[in-house]
Amino acid sequence: MLKGVATCMGLAAALAIIGPAAAQAPGDAAALSAKASELYKAGKYAEALPLAQQVLSIAEKQLGANHLNIATPLTNVAGLYQRLGRHREAEPLYQRALAIREKALGTDHPLVSPTISNLAGLYRIMGRLSEAERLFQRALAIDEKTRGPEDIEVANTLHQLARIYWVQNRVDEVTPLFQRIVAIREKAYGPDHPVVAQTLNDMAGFYRDQGRHEQVEPLFKRVLTMTEKALGPEHPAVAAALNNMAVLYQEMGRHAEAESPATRALAIREKTLGPDHPHVAITLHNLAELYRTLGRKAEAAELSKREQAIRAKGIERESDRPK
Repeated sequence: MLKGVATCMGLAAALAIIGPAAAQAPGDAAALSAKASELYKAGKYAEALPLAQQVLSIAEKQLGANHLNIATPLTNVAGLYQRLGRHREAEPLYQRALAIREKALGTDHPLVSPTISNLAGLYRIMGRLSEAERLFQRALAIDEKTRGPEDIEVANTLHQLARIYWVQNRVDEVTPLFQRIVAIREKAYGPDHPVVAQTLNDMAGFYRDQGRHEQVEPLFKRVLTMTEKALGPEHPAVAAALNNMAVLYQEMGRHAEAESPATRALAIREKTLGPDHPHVAITLHNLAELYRTLGRKAEAAELSKREQAIRAKGIERESDRPK
């Protein structure tokens, strides 16, 4: 399944919430928050976690365990646990943040909605889809009431619901959700924004799962055009869009048309990610399968050999990590 829109966690927001007194506490909450945010943005979640935990500890000592302004640092630590796959540790922190905000603000306050969505998103990842749907529906009702039916947060929640319905094969419910999401995001961001491109990409992935290839192709083409315009012709996201086009053409039996996007995707990934990146291995695999189908066995064998060498290096690097 194609990946959906990612969300970011604002670790730096904890600084404003902790207050100036906390910045004078041991460990310097201001510096800790800034460093944790920097590490998070760099994808260094394991390094960011202890810093976020220290910020939370300082906030609790300054404000008390149940103060409203504890909810954000709680959410930040939970979000890092989630990124690290430590879902069971994230759950009670999200639940605690939700309880704090509900008690302080009321159950239908706009700030309660994203807290509900955080917990719902965790449940979706954990496969607890019924619980996730119930919470997302609650967040949606709050957002539609307090923000309006065309607010961007409404679209974000609808996107999460669409993912759940997709997994549950509730086909008739997914399509109208995607159509509504695209309409809201196009109005909010403009028709060529990367967020709109990602939405169309997900919509195309859904159609592809349903075997509706004639609807997938124009969406993938539009995504490719939008991504090239926004990010340039040699960005890794362009390679992903090209790879999607190539795989689609293979699935449709249009093998000759698949070669051009596949070879271009490979060239971009080798240049931008390096020749030994796992995404290069994936592209090599897809191109090798195409060449086998076209009867170009020698070329396919050479690509497969390169793919296996990359994967072997990855296994070797993994085995070298400290246990």
